[in-house]
Amino acid sequence: MKSEQYYVNFPAAVAQAIEFTAGEDVEWLIDDHQNMVLRRSDSAVAALKNKLKTKST
Repeated sequence: MKSEQYYVNFPAAVAQAIEFTAGEDVEWLIDDHQNMVLRRSDSAVAALKNKLKTKST
């Protein structure tokens, strides 16, 4: 079965603020007809937390 893909562009300031990496895979959860929730993978979140710990020490 072939699936369709769509790409979402964020302003650079938003992507930098949430520390996205180029090509990062995310999951969109549909909350209702007005809201979607962007969910990062557990490994991306763990890498970000490690990076933040390193910056603070």
